[in-house]
Amino acid sequence: MVTFFAALLLLVLGYTFYAKFVERTFVIDDDTPTPAYTKRDNLDFVPMSWWKGNLIQLLNIAGLGPIYGAVAGALYGPVAFIWIVVGSIFAGAVHDYFSGMMSLRHGGAQFPTLVGRYLGRPAKTFINGLSLILMILVAAAFTAGPAQLISQITPLSFLVALVIIFSYFLLATVLPVNRIIGRIYPLLGGILLVMAIAVAVAILFSGKPMPNLTVANLHPGDLPVWPLLMVTISCGAISGFHCTQSPIIACTMKKESDGRKIFYGAMIIEGVIALIWAAAGMTFFNGTAGLAEALAAGGPSGVVNEISTSLLGTLGGILAIFGVIILPITTGDTALRSSRMILTDVLAKFYKMDSKVKVLLVTIPVSIPAFLLATIDYTFLWRYVGWTNQVVATVMLWTATLYLLKNFKLHWICGIPAVFMTGVVCMYIFYAPEGLNLDYQLSAIIGFSLTFIVILWYAGQIIKYRSIKQKDAQYNIA
Repeated sequence: MVTFFAALLLLVLGYTFYAKFVERTFVIDDDTPTPAYTKRDNLDFVPMSWWKGNLIQLLNIAGLGPIYGAVAGALYGPVAFIWIVVGSIFAGAVHDYFSGMMSLRHGGAQFPTLVGRYLGRPAKTFINGLSLILMILVAAAFTAGPAQLISQITPLSFLVALVIIFSYFLLATVLPVNRIIGRIYPLLGGILLVMAIAVAVAILFSGKPMPNLTVANLHPGDLPVWPLLMVTISCGAISGFHCTQSPIIACTMKKESDGRKIFYGAMIIEGVIALIWAAAGMTFFNGTAGLAEALAAGGPSGVVNEISTSLLGTLGGILAIFGVIILPITTGDTALRSSRMILTDVLAKFYKMDSKVKVLLVTIPVSIPAFLLATIDYTFLWRYVGWTNQVVATVMLWTATLYLLKNFKLHWICGIPAVFMTGVVCMYIFYAPEGLNLDYQLSAIIGFSLTFIVILWYAGQIIKYRSIKQKDAQYNIA
Protein backbone atom coordinates (compact mmCIF):
# COMPACT_ATOMS: atom_id res chain seq x y z
CA MET A 1 0.00 0.00 0.00
CA VAL A 2 2.90 2.34 0.74
CA THR A 3 4.25 1.86 -2.78
CA PHE A 4 0.86 2.63 -4.33
CA PHE A 5 0.42 5.91 -2.43
CA ALA A 6 4.05 6.89 -3.08
CA ALA A 7 3.53 6.31 -6.80
CA LEU A 8 0.28 8.32 -6.71
CA LEU A 9 2.04 11.19 -4.93
CA LEU A 10 4.88 11.19 -7.47
CA LEU A 11 2.39 11.49 -10.34
CA VAL A 12 0.77 14.51 -8.64
CA LEU A 13 4.18 16.08 -7.99
CA GLY A 14 5.17 15.42 -11.59
CA TYR A 15 2.22 17.47 -12.81
CA THR A 16 2.74 20.16 -10.18
CA PHE A 17 6.43 20.78 -10.89
CA TYR A 18 7.78 19.02 -13.99
CA ALA A 19 4.81 20.01 -16.16
CA LYS A 20 5.52 23.68 -15.39
CA PHE A 21 9.20 23.16 -16.23
CA VAL A 22 8.23 21.62 -19.59
CA GLU A 23 5.83 24.51 -20.23
CA ARG A 24 8.58 27.08 -19.48
CA THR A 25 10.92 25.23 -21.84
CA PHE A 26 8.36 25.35 -24.64
CA VAL A 27 7.55 29.04 -23.90
CA ILE A 28 3.83 29.81 -24.23
CA ASP A 29 2.26 32.97 -25.54
CA ASP A 30 -1.40 33.65 -24.75
CA ASP A 31 -1.39 36.79 -26.91
CA THR A 32 -1.10 34.70 -30.09
CA PRO A 33 -4.53 33.74 -31.51
CA THR A 34 -5.02 29.97 -31.70
CA PRO A 35 -6.07 28.03 -34.84
CA ALA A 36 -9.51 27.52 -33.26
CA TYR A 37 -10.11 31.20 -34.07
CA THR A 38 -7.80 31.91 -37.01
CA LYS A 39 -8.89 28.82 -38.96
CA ARG A 40 -12.38 28.30 -37.57
CA ASP A 41 -14.43 26.09 -39.90
CA ASN A 42 -17.03 24.73 -37.43
CA LEU A 43 -15.91 21.18 -38.28
CA ASP A 44 -12.48 20.56 -36.74
CA PHE A 45 -11.50 24.11 -35.74
CA VAL A 46 -13.98 25.11 -33.02
CA PRO A 47 -13.09 26.85 -29.70
CA MET A 48 -13.84 24.79 -26.57
CA SER A 49 -13.08 25.27 -22.88
CA TRP A 50 -9.93 23.69 -21.41
CA TRP A 51 -11.83 21.36 -19.08
CA LYS A 52 -13.78 19.90 -21.99
CA GLY A 53 -10.53 19.57 -23.90
CA ASN A 54 -8.92 17.75 -20.97
CA LEU A 55 -11.74 15.22 -20.57
CA ILE A 56 -12.08 14.65 -24.33
CA GLN A 57 -8.31 14.19 -24.63
CA LEU A 58 -8.43 11.73 -21.71
CA LEU A 59 -11.17 9.69 -23.36
CA ASN A 60 -9.49 9.84 -26.78
CA ILE A 61 -6.11 8.63 -25.53
CA ALA A 62 -7.41 6.21 -22.92
CA GLY A 63 -10.44 4.10 -23.72
CA LEU A 64 -9.63 0.72 -22.22
CA GLY A 65 -5.88 1.12 -22.86
CA PRO A 66 -4.81 2.04 -19.30
CA ILE A 67 -7.14 -0.67 -17.96
CA TYR A 68 -6.34 -3.67 -20.18
CA GLY A 69 -2.68 -2.71 -20.62
CA ALA A 70 -2.17 -2.11 -16.91
CA VAL A 71 -3.84 -5.41 -15.96
CA ALA A 72 -1.59 -7.29 -18.41
CA GLY A 73 1.43 -5.29 -17.24
CA ALA A 74 0.68 -6.19 -13.61
CA LEU A 75 2.00 -9.68 -14.47
CA TYR A 76 5.48 -8.15 -14.23
CA GLY A 77 4.88 -7.32 -10.57
CA PRO A 78 5.39 -4.04 -8.67
CA VAL A 79 8.05 -2.95 -11.18
CA ALA A 80 5.03 -1.92 -13.28
CA PHE A 81 4.46 0.92 -10.78
CA ILE A 82 7.91 2.30 -11.56
CA TRP A 83 7.31 2.28 -15.31
CA ILE A 84 3.89 3.92 -15.00
CA VAL A 85 5.25 6.75 -12.84
CA VAL A 86 8.54 7.40 -14.66
CA GLY A 87 7.03 6.79 -18.08
CA SER A 88 4.06 9.10 -17.48
CA ILE A 89 6.01 12.03 -16.03
CA PHE A 90 9.17 12.08 -18.15
CA ALA A 91 8.07 10.42 -21.40
CA GLY A 92 4.32 10.09 -21.99
CA ALA A 93 3.18 13.49 -20.71
CA VAL A 94 6.11 15.24 -22.41
CA HIS A 95 5.27 13.39 -25.65
CA ASP A 96 1.60 14.40 -25.41
CA TYR A 97 2.37 18.01 -24.51
CA PHE A 98 4.72 18.57 -27.42
CA SER A 99 2.52 16.75 -29.93
CA GLY A 100 -0.39 18.98 -28.94
CA MET A 101 1.48 22.26 -28.60
CA MET A 102 3.54 21.81 -31.76
CA SER A 103 0.32 21.11 -33.64
CA LEU A 104 -1.14 24.30 -32.14
CA ARG A 105 1.92 26.34 -33.15
CA HIS A 106 1.74 25.00 -36.70
CA GLY A 107 -1.90 25.83 -37.36
CA GLY A 108 -3.41 22.55 -36.13
CA ALA A 109 -1.00 20.44 -38.23
CA GLN A 110 -1.28 16.65 -38.02
CA PHE A 111 1.51 14.48 -36.64
CA PRO A 112 3.00 13.42 -40.04
CA THR A 113 3.20 17.07 -41.12
CA LEU A 114 5.21 17.89 -37.99
CA VAL A 115 7.49 14.93 -38.67
CA GLY A 116 8.11 16.14 -42.22
CA ARG A 117 8.94 19.65 -41.03
CA TYR A 118 11.57 18.54 -38.50
CA LEU A 119 12.78 15.10 -39.62
CA GLY A 120 12.44 15.51 -43.40
CA ARG A 121 10.25 14.32 -46.26
CA PRO A 122 11.31 10.61 -46.18
CA ALA A 123 10.38 10.43 -42.48
CA LYS A 124 7.05 12.10 -43.25
CA THR A 125 6.26 9.60 -46.01
CA PHE A 126 7.10 6.69 -43.70
CA ILE A 127 5.12 8.03 -40.76
CA ASN A 128 2.10 8.90 -42.92
CA GLY A 129 1.78 5.22 -43.81
CA LEU A 130 2.61 3.98 -40.31
CA SER A 131 0.17 6.39 -38.64
CA LEU A 132 -2.68 5.31 -40.91
CA ILE A 133 -1.84 1.64 -40.26
CA LEU A 134 -1.88 2.33 -36.50
CA MET A 135 -5.24 4.14 -36.74
CA ILE A 136 -6.75 1.26 -38.72
CA LEU A 137 -5.40 -1.33 -36.26
CA VAL A 138 -6.64 0.64 -33.25
CA ALA A 139 -10.09 1.17 -34.76
CA ALA A 140 -10.33 -2.55 -35.57
CA ALA A 141 -8.97 -3.81 -32.24
CA PHE A 142 -11.14 -1.39 -30.22
CA THR A 143 -14.27 -2.40 -32.13
CA ALA A 144 -14.10 -6.18 -32.14
CA GLY A 145 -14.34 -6.48 -28.33
CA PRO A 146 -17.46 -4.29 -27.92
CA ALA A 147 -19.15 -5.99 -30.90
CA GLN A 148 -18.54 -9.42 -29.35
CA LEU A 149 -20.01 -8.34 -26.00
CA ILE A 150 -23.04 -6.73 -27.68
CA SER A 151 -23.70 -9.99 -29.56
CA GLN A 152 -23.52 -11.91 -26.26
CA ILE A 153 -25.93 -9.76 -24.25
CA THR A 154 -28.38 -8.80 -27.03
CA PRO A 155 -30.14 -10.64 -29.88
CA LEU A 156 -27.87 -8.87 -32.39
CA SER A 157 -25.25 -10.88 -34.25
CA PHE A 158 -21.56 -9.90 -34.15
CA LEU A 159 -21.69 -8.64 -37.75
CA VAL A 160 -24.79 -6.50 -37.14
CA ALA A 161 -23.19 -5.01 -34.02
CA LEU A 162 -20.06 -4.26 -36.04
CA VAL A 163 -22.10 -2.51 -38.75
CA ILE A 164 -23.90 -0.38 -36.12
CA ILE A 165 -20.61 0.63 -34.49
CA PHE A 166 -18.98 1.58 -37.78
CA SER A 167 -22.07 3.52 -38.83
CA TYR A 168 -21.63 5.57 -35.67
CA PHE A 169 -17.90 5.95 -36.48
CA LEU A 170 -18.71 7.49 -39.85
CA LEU A 171 -21.28 9.81 -38.30
CA ALA A 172 -18.92 11.01 -35.54
CA THR A 173 -16.08 11.47 -38.02
CA VAL A 174 -17.95 13.80 -40.38
CA LEU A 175 -19.89 15.84 -37.80
CA PRO A 176 -18.36 18.97 -36.22
CA VAL A 177 -16.14 18.15 -33.24
CA ASN A 178 -18.45 20.02 -30.84
CA ARG A 179 -21.60 18.10 -31.85
CA ILE A 180 -21.04 14.62 -30.37
CA ILE A 181 -17.46 14.62 -29.11
CA GLY A 182 -17.69 18.03 -27.46
CA ARG A 183 -21.01 17.31 -25.74
CA ILE A 184 -20.89 13.66 -24.70
CA TYR A 185 -17.20 12.80 -24.33
CA PRO A 186 -16.46 15.05 -21.33
CA LEU A 187 -19.17 13.13 -19.44
CA LEU A 188 -17.76 9.76 -20.57
CA GLY A 189 -14.24 10.87 -19.62
CA GLY A 190 -15.52 11.72 -16.16
CA ILE A 191 -17.15 8.28 -15.86
CA LEU A 192 -13.85 6.61 -16.79
CA LEU A 193 -12.13 8.47 -13.96
CA VAL A 194 -14.93 7.81 -11.45
CA MET A 195 -14.82 4.10 -12.34
CA ALA A 196 -11.09 3.95 -11.55
CA ILE A 197 -11.48 5.86 -8.27
CA ALA A 198 -14.31 3.56 -7.17
CA VAL A 199 -12.14 0.49 -7.81
CA ALA A 200 -9.23 2.09 -5.94
CA VAL A 201 -11.35 2.82 -2.85
CA ALA A 202 -12.87 -0.67 -2.92
CA ILE A 203 -9.42 -2.30 -3.17
CA LEU A 204 -8.08 -0.23 -0.26
CA PHE A 205 -10.97 -1.34 1.97
CA SER A 206 -11.12 -4.93 0.72
CA GLY A 207 -8.72 -6.21 3.36
CA LYS A 208 -6.46 -7.75 0.72
CA PRO A 209 -2.75 -6.86 1.06
CA MET A 210 -1.58 -4.56 -1.70
CA PRO A 211 1.94 -5.49 -2.91
CA ASN A 212 4.79 -3.16 -1.99
CA LEU A 213 7.95 -2.64 -4.01
CA THR A 214 10.81 -4.65 -2.52
CA VAL A 215 13.92 -6.33 -3.95
CA ALA A 216 12.31 -9.73 -3.37
CA ASN A 217 9.10 -9.06 -5.28
CA LEU A 218 10.30 -6.41 -7.73
CA HIS A 219 9.67 -8.70 -10.68
CA PRO A 220 8.28 -12.20 -10.10
CA GLY A 221 8.13 -14.60 -13.02
CA ASP A 222 10.26 -15.26 -16.08
CA LEU A 223 9.09 -12.54 -18.48
CA PRO A 224 11.89 -10.04 -19.20
CA VAL A 225 10.92 -6.52 -18.15
CA TRP A 226 12.99 -4.95 -20.93
CA PRO A 227 11.53 -4.30 -23.44
CA LEU A 228 8.22 -6.16 -22.97
CA LEU A 229 6.82 -4.09 -20.10
CA MET A 230 7.31 -0.83 -22.03
CA VAL A 231 5.18 -2.14 -24.88
CA THR A 232 2.60 -3.94 -22.71
CA ILE A 233 1.86 -0.81 -20.67
CA SER A 234 1.79 1.91 -23.30
CA CYS A 235 -1.44 3.77 -22.47
CA GLY A 236 -0.68 4.77 -18.90
CA ALA A 237 3.01 5.47 -19.56
CA ILE A 238 3.69 6.52 -23.17
CA SER A 239 1.71 5.79 -26.32
CA GLY A 240 2.24 6.94 -29.90
CA PHE A 241 -1.50 6.82 -30.49
CA HIS A 242 -1.74 9.95 -28.36
CA CYS A 243 0.20 12.13 -30.81
CA THR A 244 -2.38 11.31 -33.48
CA GLN A 245 -5.16 12.43 -31.13
CA SER A 246 -3.62 15.59 -29.67
CA PRO A 247 -4.12 17.65 -32.87
CA ILE A 248 -7.88 17.05 -32.59
CA ILE A 249 -7.91 19.02 -29.32
CA ALA A 250 -5.17 21.45 -30.44
CA CYS A 251 -7.65 22.68 -33.06
CA THR A 252 -10.12 23.60 -30.28
CA MET A 253 -7.86 25.37 -27.76
CA LYS A 254 -8.67 28.94 -26.76
CA LYS A 255 -5.17 29.83 -25.50
CA GLU A 256 -1.70 28.29 -25.24
CA SER A 257 -1.61 28.16 -21.43
CA ASP A 258 -4.41 25.57 -21.54
CA GLY A 259 -1.96 23.08 -23.06
CA ARG A 260 -0.42 22.02 -19.74
CA LYS A 261 -3.85 21.25 -18.25
CA ILE A 262 -5.11 19.51 -21.39
CA PHE A 263 -2.17 17.46 -22.71
CA TYR A 264 0.19 16.96 -19.78
CA GLY A 265 -2.73 16.76 -17.36
CA ALA A 266 -4.69 14.14 -19.30
CA MET A 267 -1.61 11.90 -19.51
CA ILE A 268 -1.04 12.13 -15.75
CA ILE A 269 -4.70 11.25 -15.14
CA GLU A 270 -4.29 8.27 -17.46
CA GLY A 271 -1.21 7.27 -15.46
CA VAL A 272 -3.30 7.37 -12.28
CA ILE A 273 -5.93 5.13 -13.91
CA ALA A 274 -3.24 2.67 -15.03
CA LEU A 275 -1.70 2.68 -11.56
CA ILE A 276 -5.06 1.84 -9.98
CA TRP A 277 -5.80 -1.05 -12.35
CA ALA A 278 -2.28 -2.48 -12.07
CA ALA A 279 -2.64 -2.43 -8.28
CA ALA A 280 -6.13 -3.95 -8.53
CA GLY A 281 -4.88 -6.79 -10.74
CA MET A 282 -2.06 -7.71 -8.37
CA THR A 283 -4.13 -7.24 -5.19
CA PHE A 284 -7.49 -8.78 -6.10
CA PHE A 285 -6.00 -12.06 -7.36
CA ASN A 286 -3.47 -12.28 -4.52
CA GLY A 287 -0.38 -11.78 -6.64
CA THR A 288 0.83 -12.26 -10.17
CA ALA A 289 0.28 -16.05 -10.22
CA GLY A 290 -3.44 -15.67 -9.50
CA LEU A 291 -3.68 -12.84 -12.02
CA ALA A 292 -2.01 -14.99 -14.68
CA GLU A 293 -4.61 -17.73 -14.14
CA ALA A 294 -7.47 -15.22 -14.36
CA LEU A 295 -6.10 -13.72 -17.58
CA ALA A 296 -5.67 -17.17 -19.09
CA ALA A 297 -9.27 -18.04 -18.23
CA GLY A 298 -11.13 -14.86 -19.21
CA GLY A 299 -8.68 -12.43 -20.78
CA PRO A 300 -8.46 -8.77 -19.76
CA SER A 301 -12.22 -8.19 -20.13
CA GLY A 302 -12.95 -11.14 -17.83
CA VAL A 303 -10.49 -9.84 -15.24
CA VAL A 304 -11.95 -6.32 -15.37
CA ASN A 305 -15.49 -7.70 -15.10
CA GLU A 306 -14.63 -9.93 -12.12
CA ILE A 307 -12.85 -7.15 -10.23
CA SER A 308 -15.65 -4.65 -10.89
CA THR A 309 -18.59 -6.91 -10.03
CA SER A 310 -16.91 -8.43 -6.96
CA LEU A 311 -15.82 -5.11 -5.48
CA LEU A 312 -18.68 -2.85 -6.58
CA GLY A 313 -21.63 -5.23 -6.94
CA THR A 314 -24.37 -4.44 -9.45
CA LEU A 315 -22.96 -0.97 -10.05
CA GLY A 316 -19.60 -2.53 -10.84
CA GLY A 317 -21.16 -4.91 -13.32
CA ILE A 318 -22.89 -2.03 -15.09
CA LEU A 319 -19.66 -0.01 -15.14
CA ALA A 320 -17.71 -2.98 -16.47
CA ILE A 321 -20.16 -3.59 -19.31
CA PHE A 322 -20.34 0.13 -20.01
CA GLY A 323 -16.57 0.35 -20.09
CA VAL A 324 -16.00 -2.64 -22.33
CA ILE A 325 -18.59 -1.37 -24.84
CA ILE A 326 -18.47 2.43 -24.77
CA LEU A 327 -14.85 3.29 -23.96
CA PRO A 328 -13.19 1.38 -26.82
CA ILE A 329 -15.77 2.75 -29.27
CA THR A 330 -14.92 6.33 -28.26
CA THR A 331 -11.27 5.59 -29.00
CA GLY A 332 -12.06 3.90 -32.30
CA ASP A 333 -14.09 6.80 -33.66
CA THR A 334 -11.42 9.40 -32.89
CA ALA A 335 -8.84 7.07 -34.46
CA LEU A 336 -10.82 7.27 -37.70
CA ARG A 337 -11.33 11.02 -37.27
CA SER A 338 -7.59 11.59 -36.96
CA SER A 339 -7.08 9.30 -40.00
CA ARG A 340 -9.44 11.52 -41.95
CA MET A 341 -7.55 14.62 -40.79
CA ILE A 342 -4.18 13.08 -41.76
CA LEU A 343 -5.51 12.16 -45.21
CA THR A 344 -6.94 15.67 -45.55
CA ASP A 345 -3.46 17.08 -44.94
CA VAL A 346 -2.00 14.72 -47.53
CA LEU A 347 -4.64 15.60 -50.14
CA ALA A 348 -4.90 19.30 -49.29
CA LYS A 349 -3.27 20.42 -52.56
CA PHE A 350 -5.65 18.37 -54.68
CA TYR A 351 -8.85 17.98 -52.66
CA LYS A 352 -10.59 20.76 -50.74
CA MET A 353 -12.81 19.68 -47.85
CA ASP A 354 -15.72 22.00 -48.64
CA SER A 355 -18.63 19.58 -48.07
CA LYS A 356 -19.63 16.74 -45.75
CA VAL A 357 -19.77 14.38 -48.75
CA LYS A 358 -16.09 14.99 -49.47
CA VAL A 359 -15.24 14.54 -45.80
CA LEU A 360 -17.10 11.21 -45.85
CA LEU A 361 -15.32 10.08 -49.02
CA VAL A 362 -11.93 10.67 -47.37
CA THR A 363 -13.02 8.66 -44.32
CA ILE A 364 -14.17 5.56 -46.24
CA PRO A 365 -10.69 4.38 -47.41
CA VAL A 366 -9.58 3.88 -43.79
CA SER A 367 -12.97 2.64 -42.53
CA ILE A 368 -13.19 -0.34 -44.91
CA PRO A 369 -9.90 -2.05 -43.90
CA ALA A 370 -10.64 -1.30 -40.22
CA PHE A 371 -14.05 -2.97 -40.57
CA LEU A 372 -12.56 -6.05 -42.27
CA LEU A 373 -9.77 -6.40 -39.69
CA ALA A 374 -12.32 -6.15 -36.86
CA THR A 375 -13.75 -9.50 -37.96
CA ILE A 376 -10.55 -11.40 -37.02
CA ASP A 377 -9.17 -12.23 -33.57
CA TYR A 378 -8.51 -8.89 -31.89
CA THR A 379 -5.76 -10.34 -29.66
CA PHE A 380 -3.80 -10.98 -32.86
CA LEU A 381 -4.32 -7.36 -33.89
CA TRP A 382 -3.27 -6.10 -30.48
CA ARG A 383 0.18 -7.68 -30.82
CA TYR A 384 0.93 -5.45 -33.77
CA VAL A 385 -0.74 -2.40 -32.27
CA GLY A 386 1.83 -2.48 -29.44
CA TRP A 387 5.03 -2.20 -31.46
CA THR A 388 3.56 0.10 -34.13
CA ASN A 389 2.25 2.33 -31.35
CA GLN A 390 5.65 2.70 -29.67
CA VAL A 391 7.47 3.32 -32.95
CA VAL A 392 5.12 6.25 -33.55
CA ALA A 393 5.79 7.52 -29.99
CA THR A 394 9.54 7.31 -30.59
CA VAL A 395 9.30 9.27 -33.85
CA MET A 396 7.21 11.96 -32.12
CA LEU A 397 9.80 12.33 -29.37
CA TRP A 398 12.56 12.74 -31.95
CA THR A 399 10.42 15.30 -33.79
CA ALA A 400 10.02 17.29 -30.57
CA THR A 401 13.77 16.96 -29.89
CA LEU A 402 14.61 18.49 -33.28
CA TYR A 403 12.04 21.23 -32.68
CA LEU A 404 13.82 22.15 -29.45
CA LEU A 405 17.25 21.92 -31.05
CA LYS A 406 16.27 24.15 -33.96
CA ASN A 407 14.84 26.70 -31.54
CA PHE A 408 17.92 26.47 -29.26
CA LYS A 409 15.92 25.25 -26.27
CA LEU A 410 16.58 22.50 -23.71
CA HIS A 411 16.31 19.46 -25.99
CA TRP A 412 17.21 16.84 -23.36
CA ILE A 413 13.67 16.74 -21.96
CA CYS A 414 12.61 15.03 -25.21
CA GLY A 415 15.96 13.61 -26.32
CA ILE A 416 16.54 11.35 -23.31
CA PRO A 417 13.11 9.65 -23.47
CA ALA A 418 13.54 9.44 -27.28
CA VAL A 419 16.79 7.49 -26.83
CA PHE A 420 15.11 5.26 -24.24
CA MET A 421 12.16 4.46 -26.49
CA THR A 422 14.48 3.89 -29.45
CA GLY A 423 16.14 1.14 -27.41
CA VAL A 424 12.74 -0.34 -26.59
CA VAL A 425 11.42 -0.57 -30.16
CA CYS A 426 14.76 -1.59 -31.70
CA MET A 427 15.06 -4.60 -29.41
CA TYR A 428 11.36 -5.50 -29.26
CA ILE A 429 10.96 -6.17 -32.97
CA PHE A 430 13.82 -8.68 -32.90
CA TYR A 431 12.78 -10.43 -29.66
CA ALA A 432 8.96 -10.43 -29.67
CA PRO A 433 6.98 -13.42 -31.05
CA GLU A 434 5.16 -11.12 -33.49
CA GLY A 435 8.57 -9.84 -34.60
CA LEU A 436 11.58 -11.95 -35.56
CA ASN A 437 11.44 -14.04 -32.33
CA LEU A 438 15.23 -14.13 -31.94
CA ASP A 439 17.23 -15.11 -28.86
CA TYR A 440 17.06 -12.51 -26.07
CA GLN A 441 20.79 -11.81 -25.93
CA LEU A 442 21.09 -11.58 -29.71
CA SER A 443 18.09 -9.26 -29.82
CA ALA A 444 19.68 -7.08 -27.13
CA ILE A 445 22.96 -6.84 -29.07
CA ILE A 446 21.21 -5.88 -32.32
CA GLY A 447 18.77 -3.53 -30.59
CA PHE A 448 21.42 -1.64 -28.62
CA SER A 449 23.69 -1.45 -31.67
CA LEU A 450 20.91 0.23 -33.65
CA THR A 451 20.21 2.53 -30.72
CA PHE A 452 23.89 3.50 -30.57
CA ILE A 453 23.77 4.49 -34.24
CA VAL A 454 20.78 6.73 -33.48
CA ILE A 455 22.66 8.26 -30.53
CA LEU A 456 25.55 9.12 -32.88
CA TRP A 457 23.05 10.82 -35.20
CA TYR A 458 21.64 12.73 -32.23
CA ALA A 459 25.12 13.85 -31.20
CA GLY A 460 25.70 15.08 -34.75
CA GLN A 461 22.50 17.13 -34.62
CA ILE A 462 23.57 18.69 -31.31
CA ILE A 463 26.94 19.68 -32.76
CA LYS A 464 25.25 21.06 -35.89
CA TYR A 465 22.85 23.33 -34.01
CA ARG A 466 25.44 24.45 -31.48
CA SER A 467 27.57 25.56 -34.42
CA ILE A 468 24.61 27.45 -35.93
CA LYS A 469 23.93 29.12 -32.59
CA GLN A 470 27.58 30.19 -32.24
CA LYS A 471 27.60 31.64 -35.77
CA ASP A 472 24.38 33.55 -35.04
CA ALA A 473 25.92 34.94 -31.84
CA GLN A 474 29.09 36.04 -33.68
CA TYR A 475 26.98 37.66 -36.42
CA ASN A 476 24.91 39.59 -33.85
CA ILE A 477 28.08 40.81 -32.10
CA ALA A 478 29.58 41.89 -35.40
